[in-house]
Order: sequence, then C-alpha cells, then structure tokens
Amino acid sequence: MFFRSRSRSRSRASRRLDPVQAHQRAAHGQAVLLDVRETAEWEAGHAPDALHLPLSRLVAGEALPPAAQGRSVVAICRSGRRSRQAVEILTGRGTEATDVTGGMVAWARAGLPVAGPDGDDGAIA
Repeated sequence: MFFRSRSRSRSRASRRLDPVQAHQRAAHGQAVLLDVRETAEWEAGHAPDALHLPLSRLVAGEALPPAAQGRSVVAICRSGRRSRQAVEILTGRGTEATDVTGGMVAWARAGLPVAGPDGDDGAIA
C-alpha cells in the first residue's frame, strides 16, 4: 500500500518547468506560482503574481493560501532545492504540483520580472 500511495503521489507531479514555462503557465491561469522562500527572501524580490508560503510553514502543515487551493501549483524557491521539497509535500496532499528548475536565480537570469518591496525592481536574496 505504501508503494502504491507514493506512486500515485508522484504521478500527480509533472516534469519540472523552466522559468519561462512557469511564467507562461501562471500568466495564462493554468497554475498558481507559489514562492516557498522565507519572508526576508520574498520581501527582497519575488515574481509579481506569486503567492507566498514559506517551506517551513508548509512542512509544519499550513494549508495553501486560499487562491491556490484546488489549483495546479508551480513552486519556486531560490535555486530549486526547497521547491522540490514543496512539490513532494504538496503532491502527498493531493495537489498537482511541479517546480521551477533553477528557481528565482534562473527566473531573474531569464529576464522575467522581479518585484521588490516598494513595487520597484527587486533582488534575489
């Protein structure tokens, strides 16, 4: 039973997305972009339309923000490691989830928008 359950969980997760694919999915309403970095990182700079839920709170059992519940989720962190952990947690809870290869570092490198605390250009912390 355990193996079967894990197998089902993994089948809900799609392949990893590059930043441009993730941006397009979010922009077209196909998925919610969920930033799982900690608050200080989020405040320094994040994707403008992303929702925020730190991995530490997700691990502690916190539910997805209401706007993400029942929707496909694309998790993003700084480099891709924490977002992979978030995907495992989310798929284990029955959420369709994938993540962004290279995280916010790759997002910024791809020239995608990063919003700072005052709505100006942000930085990746």
